[in-house]
Amino acid sequence: MQYIVIYLHGFLSSPQSHKAMQTLEFVKSHYPQLTLEIPSLGNYPKQAAATIEQIIAKYPDKKLRFIGSSLGGFLATSMCEKYAGKAVLINPAVRPFELLEGFLGEHVNPYTKETFLLEQKHIAELKALDTPLENINSQYWLLLQTADETLDYRQAEHKYQGHKMEIEQGGDHSFQNFERFLPDIFRFLLQD
Repeated sequence: MQYIVIYLHGFLSSPQSHKAMQTLEFVKSHYPQLTLEIPSLGNYPKQAAATIEQIIAKYPDKKLRFIGSSLGGFLATSMCEKYAGKAVLINPAVRPFELLEGFLGEHVNPYTKETFLLEQKHIAELKALDTPLENINSQYWLLLQTADETLDYRQAEHKYQGHKMEIEQGGDHSFQNFERFLPDIFRFLLQD
């Protein structure tokens, strides 16, 4: 198949997250020939971006497609703008460098149990990855829930205006009942 789909998890998450596993199971059942990558993104922005770039480099002849959740949505946007891709963004972080200012210090990833220290230099790495939407060949579909307790959905609504959006009242940051969108997500991603 001509596509590569890369699922990007959020901050303090992993490829074992609920949405990542739902996506993997859906692809196994409905698109067994599709190349799906669900990388374990490092805890630091520059490290996470390098991991994504390494995956992209492995597939020079495939069309890039992304599913990004929260901070993964921010990273997916950065890559889409750089490489002219298509992405579905689930409650994406728009200005994570502001949000994570309040998270400086030591953290433990609940999935990997890895301890890491978030410092000011990592905020600067995030700012360096912030990308305006200027690539006319990039396409986005946003899935937003208004009761997201972590991010203000209106930031994404504003940044991605003009792109396809599904804004649901209520919900939460995890995007409740995500799996019901999987058939439409892949129909969107796997068309030109």
